Amino acid sequence: MKKEELLFEELVKKPLPRHIAIIMDGNGRWAKKRGYPRIVGHQKGAESVREAVKSCGELGVEVLTLYTFSTENWSRPKNEINGLMNLLCAMLKKETDNLNKNNVFLRVSGKLNELPEKVQKELHVSIDKLKNNTGLILNLALNYGARQEILDAVNKILALGIKSVDENSFKNYLYTASLPDPDLLIRTSGEYRISNFLLYQIAYSELYITPVLWPDFRKLELYSAIQDYQKRERRFGRS
Repeated sequence: MKKEELLFEELVKKPLPRHIAIIMDGNGRWAKKRGYPRIVGHQKGAESVREAVKSCGELGVEVLTLYTFSTENWSRPKNEINGLMNLLCAMLKKETDNLNKNNVFLRVSGKLNELPEKVQKELHVSIDKLKNNTGLILNLALNYGARQEILDAVNKILALGIKSVDENSFKNYLYTASLPDPDLLIRTSGEYRISNFLLYQIAYSELYITPVLWPDFRKLELYSAIQDYQKRERRFGRS
C-alpha cells in the first residue's frame, strides 16, 4: 500500500476533526520563487483546494472552511483581484458537477453582496445545484473578515431589540450559524498569525502551522495535519 493509503487507514480508526478550517497562504510566494506571475500561484493553489475537498470528503470530515478571499484582500493590485475573481468563476463552473457527484454541499461565509455580480451569479448557481447534498459541507470564506462578522452579528441583535444573548444564541447571528466550531485550524506558509479569520469560532481550535506553501499542500500534508491533531489532548480549559 502507498504511504497515503496506510495513513488513511490509521486516521479513520481515531476521532476525526468534525470541522477543519484552512488559511490557504503562500500562493504568491510559490509563484515568485519560480519566476511566475502571482496568478499562476493562485491557479496552482486551486489544485490544492480540489485535493483538500476530495480528501476531507473521503475521510468523512463534516465541514471544510477555506479562507478564500478576505476583506483585506481588496487592497491588492486590481489586476490580481480581477484574476482571482475570474479564477473563482472558472473553478465554480468547472468543479460544481464533480462536487455534486461527491455529495458536497456548498455555502459561503462573508459579505456575498459586495462581490462582483458575475461571481455572485456563479455562486448562486453552484449553491442551488448542491443544496440537497448531505456530504461534506464546503464553506467558502469569501469577502470575509472576522471583526466585521462580529459587528454584523451585534447589529443584527440590536436591530431585533434583543436585550441579552448567551454564547450559543450569539453564534446564530454569525456568518457560520449552524456550523460547529473548527476543531482544527491549519495555516500554510509558516506564518504565525490568524489574519482576521474566524476569531470567535476558533477559541478552542487546535492550531497547525506548516511551512509548506499552499500550492504544495496536498493529500499527504493534510493527513499529517490531522494525524498531529489526533495526538493532542483537547482539554477546553480544563487542567
